[in-house]
Amino acid sequence: MTIAVDADHRAAHPYSPAFAVAGFGFVSGALSVDQSGHAVDGVEPAFDAAIARLAERLATIDMTLADVVKTTYFVTDVSLRDAANRHYEKIFDDPRPARSFVEVAALPYGATVEIEAIAHAA
Repeated sequence: MTIAVDADHRAAHPYSPAFAVAGFGFVSGALSVDQSGHAVDGVEPAFDAAIARLAERLATIDMTLADVVKTTYFVTDVSLRDAANRHYEKIFDDPRPARSFVEVAALPYGATVEIEAIAHAA
């Protein structure tokens, strides 16, 4: 079992950003923020930022985007679905991970996208 939590995260949040057990990785929601925690403007840049934060969290448990088998996208505007689909095609190879797409009223730090994931090390 691997739990990767740095001191900054532990101080601000009561959960693990990533947790690995029995070959699976469970990644808490990665927001569309820059490395300083500021919300990223624009549709494509927001998706890029959320994926970058997701990849960083996966790395803490020795996994990559290639290990992802399921994602859940939380967005503040469901009309972002088509843009998310195009972005998904660029990020993930066939067969792409399963995905849920959910509109929410708001996300922390003013983010417009949050992505959580389940990964599996083959």
